[in-house]
Amino acid sequence: MRKLMTAVVVLLLSGGLAVAESAVQSAVQSREVVDDAGRTLRIPDTPNRIVALHEALIALPLIELGFDVVGVYGRAENGASIYDVDFIKSVFGDDPSLRIGGIGPVGNIDLEKLRALKPDLIVGMGQQTAQSDVLSEIAPVYLQATMSVGEAGFSIEKQLAEVLGRSEVFEAKRASYMERVDEVRSGLPEDPREKTYLAIIVFDQISAVRDVSGAIQAIRDLGYKQYDWADRVTSEPARGRGFAVPLSSEEFARLDPDLLVVMNSYMSTDQSEEGIRARLDAIAPGWSRFMRVAKEDQIIFLNSAQVATPTIQSALHTLSAFEQWSKR
Repeated sequence: MRKLMTAVVVLLLSGGLAVAESAVQSAVQSREVVDDAGRTLRIPDTPNRIVALHEALIALPLIELGFDVVGVYGRAENGASIYDVDFIKSVFGDDPSLRIGGIGPVGNIDLEKLRALKPDLIVGMGQQTAQSDVLSEIAPVYLQATMSVGEAGFSIEKQLAEVLGRSEVFEAKRASYMERVDEVRSGLPEDPREKTYLAIIVFDQISAVRDVSGAIQAIRDLGYKQYDWADRVTSEPARGRGFAVPLSSEEFARLDPDLLVVMNSYMSTDQSEEGIRARLDAIAPGWSRFMRVAKEDQIIFLNSAQVATPTIQSALHTLSAFEQWSKR
């Protein structure tokens, strides 16, 4: 009789465990989506541990939407960047909760580190299809378009918010940001809605900044129109592809926008106005003597690490720079 009772208890316990396991599984709800690479996959309704395969273009928008990003390329185990630029710290400040662990240097993922993070979703860029098969054995891999035609400003973050169920968060942040746009615009010395802008970034050469950044979103939301630089580039332009496109240094001084927005390379540790001017002088000698914007003091210098990401926070940094410039 005792043996029979023991057997019954074992059966009941095993059945209870099975029910509990089933309940846990059902609690992790998922749904089918098609990513920007055309791949069909299932993703969690509410991802709790996301790994991002690009810091500036993927991780920062996800962080701004309130997701827990547990791993990203290019960071040490203590959460510090292994490169000269730390976009997370530059954009969001030195927040201990954002010292995100690394998964290896860019392009060389450490699969052991990735598995140890136990992600429930991996988000990469549209062109990272070659890695998706291997990484999908660890967690679902969603590929988001980042440099295709039509991507501009906050579009990456907006699309991620729609896919991952955070549209309300995004819209609330954008509404607050637009109030700040109105505030800054009202303090500018002239109405920007009749003015043109040219945004450049200085690498080894001068390049015109394209559409995918918080900086450009803020400048356009203020009302500035893009100055037409298309016939002054040194390579064939392809709208929407790449962060910047090289300009001819010989032609640069002949350009005539109403406003010049200048950034140093985000890999440079010197983001000061003096440092940026020195680099411009070396690449395009005499530019400040010829350009109307220099003569009229219509130049704004931005910290590229703060403003180059496609986030609302980068746009807010840009607005703050415009506000400071207007009070000079």
